[in-house]
Amino acid sequence: MLIAVGTTNPVKIEAVRSAVQKLWRDAEVKGISVDSGVSLQPKGNEEAIRGAINRAKEALNRLNADLAFGLEGTVVEINQRMFLCGWVAAVDRAGNIGLACTAKVELPKRVAEEIRKGGELGPIMDKIIGENDTKKKQGAVGILTNNLVTRKEAFEQAVLLALARFITPQHYSRC
Repeated sequence: MLIAVGTTNPVKIEAVRSAVQKLWRDAEVKGISVDSGVSLQPKGNEEAIRGAINRAKEALNRLNADLAFGLEGTVVEINQRMFLCGWVAAVDRAGNIGLACTAKVELPKRVAEEIRKGGELGPIMDKIIGENDTKKKQGAVGILTNNLVTRKEAFEQAVLLALARFITPQHYSRC
């Protein structure tokens, strides 16, 4: 079974690999660079879902995979506070789409202010902690939780949740 991931980000690829191997031990997981069709810093669930689906569909077609995933981080404003979360889309050849999101974590005010000014979360977090490419490592969630929850772990759970319609299709066929 070939599983495509619409990104070359090693953290996202590893999150998918780790999750799908719980179901399909022999699955081959390949990442591929694709365009999300949304902004570099998605704002809101709708934009992130659209980006995740776009990534999954493009990866599925380009790699001629059996199943594909798109993972898209976003920020969401709730009651004048900004939260980080990520959406996962799982798409199969029949056109079935499974969706799920990670847990949300509140962003510090200074980070939220920079994003509202047009900044992107990854580079903002890099600047705050003095590292490069944190989005390809622990991610903002890892930084904010002192690695109690890493970006890989957050996305891995969402990948498994996005697979619910494929794991128990009998429950979704009645909806």
